[in-house]
Amino acid sequence: MEDINTNEKLEQNDESNKETIKKIEDTLEKIKPFLEREGGSCEFDSFEDGIVYIRMTGACEGCMYVNQDIEQGIEVILMEEVPGVVAVRLAEEKEQVKEAMRKIKEESEAYNKKIDEANKNSEGNN
Repeated sequence: MEDINTNEKLEQNDESNKETIKKIEDTLEKIKPFLEREGGSCEFDSFEDGIVYIRMTGACEGCMYVNQDIEQGIEVILMEEVPGVVAVRLAEEKEQVKEAMRKIKEESEAYNKKIDEANKNSEGNN
């Protein structure tokens, strides 16, 4: 039974993820004309852990204002339009972001372990 429930949950998550990706792609299509006015554009790369990864193209590729355009434009719009989006990053930064998230998770787990040990010690002293 557990396998069926697990498979059903995976299918539901996959379907939900497909819907989210469709909303992301639709929203990016609305944003593109504004970027194209300046000779650039963007392409959807992937959506993982709430983060949308995009590739900037044309004049936007390598532009010194690309991070501003992403953070103050694309990211704000996607976060407003698509539930579950928490950030937008360049596809080239994906491995760096994943590594940072891995480190944060490890540090958080170590911190929680210390708190649990401290709580156990204080309970034993009472």
